[in-house]
Amino acid sequence: MANIKSAKKRIRVIDRKTARNRRIKGHLKTILKAFDTAIETGDMDTAAEKLHLAEKKLMQAAAKNTIHKNAASRKVSRLTRRFNKAKAAQ
Repeated sequence: MANIKSAKKRIRVIDRKTARNRRIKGHLKTILKAFDTAIETGDMDTAAEKLHLAEKKLMQAAAKNTIHKNAASRKVSRLTRRFNKAKAAQ
């Protein structure tokens, strides 16, 4: 346990940032699961909505450095490719 005041403050700050990052990542997982479900059921209208929302949230997470910018772009690219493939198959 830290004894110095500044070290105690850093611990509090890190705890807040960790909580924020976990919350953001949890929301991302929920959104991505909703997109997967929409694709599997073949509901392209809902899948398009979820894709738009997922792209927005991924880029917001990347802007806040919760996830890396390239990782967010890669995920968006893969989601878009899956959506286009599913739409073409329909």
